[in-house]
Amino acid sequence: MIPLPESLREALDEPWHPVGTAGLVATSLGFGVLFLAALAAEQEWVPLLDGVNLLFHEAGHPLFGLLGWETLTILGGTLMQLLVPLLVAGSFWLRRDAYGTAVAGVWGFENLLNIARYVADARAQVLPLVGGGEHDWTSLLSRWGCLAQDTGIARVIRGFGWLGMAVCWVWLVWRWHASRQE
Repeated sequence: MIPLPESLREALDEPWHPVGTAGLVATSLGFGVLFLAALAAEQEWVPLLDGVNLLFHEAGHPLFGLLGWETLTILGGTLMQLLVPLLVAGSFWLRRDAYGTAVAGVWGFENLLNIARYVADARAQVLPLVGGGEHDWTSLLSRWGCLAQDTGIARVIRGFGWLGMAVCWVWLVWRWHASRQE
């Protein structure tokens, strides 16, 4: 096993910052608004949040393209839109900030709804693409021999997204409960 640097071990040994009732209620209300917006939005597109996610997606193609593997260049958009919230969540985790960790986690899992929407469109190709060009998931699923399963794969991804967002909220409630016990 790779030994952790001393500073990282110390950070992980720190206790979590307390989660207060007011903060839990405010964060829960924010999550509720996001969840309702995602449910009510046309094709689960939450304009402001998914617009930001799209920027990270588009930045991922040339960034991962530097590695020189075509499949990774295509997949790079999706990887980047998942990697950014994961890194943000990790930063909050190391600082033992439960609110930030939960919010970044919900952000990451909300990305799965957007990714599922894109995967489900692989055969139909009705979504507008930024700058035109090839549909990432048509290319990927075709290469992998899974194009006919696009909507089924999308349902699984969407399910993980909703489940993950719920788990992030439950974890925050658990941190609140732990704070009250300490």
